[in-house]
Amino acid sequence: MHAVAPLLKNTGFPCLHRSHVHTLQVNLGYRCNLTCVHCHVSAGPHRTEDMDAETIDVVIEYLGRPNIETLDITGGAPEMNAHFRRLVHSARSMGKRIMDRCNLTILEEPGYADLAEFLAAERVEVVASLPCYTEENVDGQRGKGTYHASIRALKRLNALGYALPGTGLTLNLVYNPLDAYLPAPQAGLKEDYTRELKERWGISFNDLFVLANMPIGRFGSMLVSKGRLQAYLDTLKQAHQSHNLPNVMCRHLISVDWRGYVYDCDFNQMLALPLRLDGKSRPHLRDLLQTELKGTAIAVGDHCYGCTAGQGSSCGGALS
Repeated sequence: MHAVAPLLKNTGFPCLHRSHVHTLQVNLGYRCNLTCVHCHVSAGPHRTEDMDAETIDVVIEYLGRPNIETLDITGGAPEMNAHFRRLVHSARSMGKRIMDRCNLTILEEPGYADLAEFLAAERVEVVASLPCYTEENVDGQRGKGTYHASIRALKRLNALGYALPGTGLTLNLVYNPLDAYLPAPQAGLKEDYTRELKERWGISFNDLFVLANMPIGRFGSMLVSKGRLQAYLDTLKQAHQSHNLPNVMCRHLISVDWRGYVYDCDFNQMLALPLRLDGKSRPHLRDLLQTELKGTAIAVGDHCYGCTAGQGSSCGGALS
């Protein structure tokens, strides 16, 4: 992370304050069966960070707050956490909306044979990373063989009812650019994905979330090593659109790391920029159990331009 330390600075990004918090995003750990070049978490098979049972209990307690409507589970590959299913089942019993940010290939890993069926039974919304609809581009970002593994996983999810009319099972895909440039308009890319996946593989999905690559983590380190970090930051700054500011995800979301510490978003989490709370330099989720966050200041830096550039970018795709 030392290579991307300059991003801790803020050279002009506007001040932000939190609105109504309705989403709890929880990173269950950085372990993953893949090592993707664009991963801002720098996840991989050799990472050992993993949320423990005690911290899961705190997450479940916080989920009981009436203002929290959505549990957004991420990683790494969050399904690799031993307590993933208990967390999902607990959230479902509270009537919460549950999103699982899935890399698709995990469905074929040993020990996860029934994972797809579990997700369907718990009516979990699957947010599946598929950075392109071509084999060359996907395998180039994620490793050889990941494209066809992803296609098989999508077919399996469709067979369980995901993205099919009347089932209520939601399957959204996530796109990110292959390099240091802004993504094309979301609507047009969705049309391309819909056509290519349907014609070539008979695959259906509900929506496409288009995300800009954030200049942090593994992707940020790549930019630093190639001397392209400042150029990409300049691209983001020059494309800044102030009308995206009211809709950035940090205004209605808090992000929890594998130890239970709280951040304004998972990008700040990767940069060790904690949520600001009076009396706490690095607040834990247990510190927020009785705390109202509406109106509190959000920690910002130059990396935040990645969320406001062009059409905007968030965990739910384009902002405008």
